[in-house]
Amino acid sequence: MFGYVVAERSTLSPEQLHRYQSCYCGLCSCIGQHYGSLQRAALNYDMTFLVLLLSSLYEPEEQTRRVRCAAHPVHLHEQWQTEATEYAAAMNMVLAYYNCMDDWHDDRKVRSLVQARLFRSSAEAISLAYPRQCQAIVDCMAELSRIEADNLQEPDAGANAFGKLMGRLFVWKDDRWSQLLRQMGEALGRFIYLNDAILDLPKDSRTGAYNPFRGRAARGMQKEDLLPVLKMLMGECTEAFERLPLLQDLDLLRNILYSGVWTRFYWKDRRSGKEEHHV
Repeated sequence: MFGYVVAERSTLSPEQLHRYQSCYCGLCSCIGQHYGSLQRAALNYDMTFLVLLLSSLYEPEEQTRRVRCAAHPVHLHEQWQTEATEYAAAMNMVLAYYNCMDDWHDDRKVRSLVQARLFRSSAEAISLAYPRQCQAIVDCMAELSRIEADNLQEPDAGANAFGKLMGRLFVWKDDRWSQLLRQMGEALGRFIYLNDAILDLPKDSRTGAYNPFRGRAARGMQKEDLLPVLKMLMGECTEAFERLPLLQDLDLLRNILYSGVWTRFYWKDRRSGKEEHHV
């Protein structure tokens, strides 16, 4: 369920795009520094959003540098990191480990097992440093496995489990902002789960994989029928977001939450040239 919390690049200014990419590169470098070069394969833009959000809220010291790397071997490129980058890198690794293990248990994908072994030692060490967050991930994956095993055709059950996970991950520190961050993460997590399920429905119907919308689809449900619920969830997410005292990268963060998160929902419509919805 990665790849939903991304920017709408076409509406970013050159400065915003540079800032966004530099944050992503900083996260990539941080994973490589702390967990190994191969582990950078787990990198995703969802955790880049978390870096931007927590760095804006807590304003930790920012380190900027120009480097070359395997992905950009010819030209120097800029990257920046804060303490929030290290936190997001750790969460990225743990999520990648349990996601691979889930794929292995569900589909016996050998590639997933190999990747899980690559991430395992890092995940074990991170669990000691962040027991609250890591336990939330373990509990969520167990609950999702139970839901799938029971073929439960109730989308809210899985959405609530994944929302709880994201709520725990968004709370970096136990302080005055914890409640708003938790509210924001929980709503975003439920949005991601439902969005992912409805977009995976055609594929899951072909392969026989579990999908909580299969029963509703058999009764004629369409993707667009879910739109009011998704809008409501993002409304809850952005309501909490707007109450946080954010200044740095505020327009970039708003781009992601008000536009970028909808990119995959409307991707096929945009590809086919259909009229876009404004959310």
